[in-house]
Amino acid sequence: MKNLLLLHGALGHSDIFTLYTEELSRYFKIHTPLFSGHGHIDLSDDGITIEKYTQELGEYCEKENLTNTYIFGHSMGGYVALCYALQNPERINSIMTLGTKFNWTEEQAIKESKMLHPNVIVEKIPKYAEQLEAQHGSKWEQLLPAIANMMISLGKNPALNQRNLAEINIPVQIMIGDRDNMVSLEESIEVYRSLPNAKLAVLPDTKHPMDKVRPTLLMNLMKDFWNLS
Repeated sequence: MKNLLLLHGALGHSDIFTLYTEELSRYFKIHTPLFSGHGHIDLSDDGITIEKYTQELGEYCEKENLTNTYIFGHSMGGYVALCYALQNPERINSIMTLGTKFNWTEEQAIKESKMLHPNVIVEKIPKYAEQLEAQHGSKWEQLLPAIANMMISLGKNPALNQRNLAEINIPVQIMIGDRDNMVSLEESIEVYRSLPNAKLAVLPDTKHPMDKVRPTLLMNLMKDFWNLS
């Protein structure tokens, strides 16, 4: 059976894919790895970088002996998937990304990272703080600054750019919600145009969080892109 990797975003969790796994398991063997610092996986002493997460994805694929692999990546998961495809194109069949931010600048990363303070989240978004603790345990407070540092590192030195995106020849579908307040339609279009073998989908009335995406809408897009029937 074909293998499908479902990759969560920063501060996300593999349980966001629960609504999709039953249907997708009709067509694929499903893999939902967790990146370090998320869920029950400890945060490493050397922190978090996109390069580290790309390495973790590679190690998972090696361990599971995954080839000709299909990938769906939400937010940061899509970024990591494309970084992995740059290094291992022979292992990837195709990639779908949703709500993936590509246009990282240092100024913007610093602005975004300022919102990732535990005290701010507890005070202003207490339900989100409860969700983070439920998914990641007490270490969620250490995960926030680690993710913030990753953002700033990406802002200083983005891992993906027009030049190396042009080297990714596998089929890719870039997707964005029309109400995503973290990712712009313009940056998604720019990446879509930089990829040699890409499609673009804009999801109507859709915000950034995975739990705000209508499952039927996304499922239909997956079936269309991957010719599932």
